[in-house]
Amino acid sequence: MTDSATPTGSAPEGADPEALRQRALAALLTARERTELLTDSVDDHELTAQHSPLMSPLVWDLAHIGNQEELWLLRAVAGREAMRPEIDGLYDAFEHPRATRPSLPLLAPAEARTYAAEVRGRALDVLDGAALDGGGPLVRSGFAFGMIAQHEQQHDETMLITHQLRSGTAVLTAPVPPAATDAAGLPAEALVPGGPFTMGTSTEPWALDNERPAHVRDVPDFFIDTTPVTCGAYQAFIEDGGYTERRWWEPGGWEMVREHELTAPLFWRRDAGRWLRRRFGVTEEVPANEPVLHVSWYEADAYARWAGRRLPTEAEWEKAARHDPASGRSRRYPWGDEDPSPELANLGQRHLRPAPAGAYPQGQSPCGARQLLGDVWEWTSSDFLPHPGFSPFPYREYSEVFFGPDHKVLRGGSFAVDPVACRGTFRNWDLPVRRQIFSGFRTARDI
Repeated sequence: MTDSATPTGSAPEGADPEALRQRALAALLTARERTELLTDSVDDHELTAQHSPLMSPLVWDLAHIGNQEELWLLRAVAGREAMRPEIDGLYDAFEHPRATRPSLPLLAPAEARTYAAEVRGRALDVLDGAALDGGGPLVRSGFAFGMIAQHEQQHDETMLITHQLRSGTAVLTAPVPPAATDAAGLPAEALVPGGPFTMGTSTEPWALDNERPAHVRDVPDFFIDTTPVTCGAYQAFIEDGGYTERRWWEPGGWEMVREHELTAPLFWRRDAGRWLRRRFGVTEEVPANEPVLHVSWYEADAYARWAGRRLPTEAEWEKAARHDPASGRSRRYPWGDEDPSPELANLGQRHLRPAPAGAYPQGQSPCGARQLLGDVWEWTSSDFLPHPGFSPFPYREYSEVFFGPDHKVLRGGSFAVDPVACRGTFRNWDLPVRRQIFSGFRTARDI
């Protein structure tokens, strides 16, 4: 059993350098277009305001994106002198917690835009001359350029979360996602046969360190929900006293419920017998058939216990998403190895909401589960730990410092995730109390 073969568009080592260059260029340009949408849609006051102590001011993210691009593409790859060395500390995410960033002497919006644009112009020159078919590991296969495109898209998702948290009228719009035309006939759960499978990757050229290396895991038979848990199903948990019965909750979760008087997912409220939610400045009725969103790990775990089920482990989730019993190999994506398209998954901020449960039949995995990529990040039961044989690259602070029992793993991406930062091996992690993120879940059970 081996890691997936070279997928279409994955730009493996040894690929045509010009194809690698064009792939990296497209990823960088796509990320910057999204950054500009998220920052140009609000005025300078809203760019510099802190809309929640959980998040940075949008202008911090903007300059941080430019600073990281300078650090890695201009300094580390090209060996150039620092453009603005005096601001490195201001935009070091480990040096200043989010809650304190508004008090820093940050670049003003116009200056931040100019800085990011100047860095980008020089970075594209570096890309144009880089020998992507050789050199060190930062340059080989365009890794550093892919890493920076992923970094920017991850901050774009963070900025989209800030947009969700901000008060005021809507400034972002998007079309509704496709309907789930055959959802009524879907089985509630899918069987995933037991046995070994290949988890992680050693061949995906832009995979980040925590996705590596490929290794064999043996997972017993289990059932997993065909779709993410819906708002309607979650409402049944609420109506049955889910937030008032301690027996469903981990101790830390019950403490969170009591301290913050939680009664529903974040952004939900009860009005005249209906559940309403606020979504990017618009108040609307909670759609019963849409995957539930903005729930913490504690809430997902409590629901699963109430339902007589459990959250899947990370290995179970990845096997359900990638393993093809017919070939014995692990796919790059649930549907195969081809890159995501609008018919396969809800990604890239295309719709600003999850699609109805059961959508994207062409994107289902071999076991029959749907929407494993896109729509909502899915909490798993697993702590964030390294794969066997893990080696930090290119810096410890990306993954290694977060390993341990404090963080839970999320898999699959959300509607806010760009395809460049979403693979069957991609791993996300967060504290179990987090609710502002675009998180949902599906449940599993033993056979």
